[in-house]
Amino acid sequence: MKTLKMDKELEEIKRKKIQQLIERGGNKMETEIEVNDGNFNEKVIEASKSTPMVVDFWAEWCAPCKMLGPILEKLAEEYTGKFILAKLDVQTNQTLAQKYEIRSIPCIKIFKNGEITNEFIGAKSQEEVKDWLDENLS
Repeated sequence: MKTLKMDKELEEIKRKKIQQLIERGGNKMETEIEVNDGNFNEKVIEASKSTPMVVDFWAEWCAPCKMLGPILEKLAEEYTGKFILAKLDVQTNQTLAQKYEIRSIPCIKIFKNGEITNEFIGAKSQEEVKDWLDENLS
């Protein structure tokens, strides 16, 4: 009896999870996340142990950030499964901006296995960013 009840509970959980996936757009892989001082360790450092994380340190008032942001978002979709784009607003997350010595934005850093493997500062063209990703994700 106990096993039958557990099986039904598991089926109900599975059904709810499938419904949530459908509501969120099917089984699309996550390509972009927002991170902050509170979840950075889990969402970037720990996650980078299985998938490279490209972190965009930006701010709302930054014009070059507004130019680079859509390029990164487009490439995150194009490179689905190769990396996840994590966006961190340095204005509201100053602890991390200080920790990672962000002096100029936009600042893009790649994290792999919990460590920064490369970075660039300033706006770049889509082709330049794509070349940089190709060099650093392989």
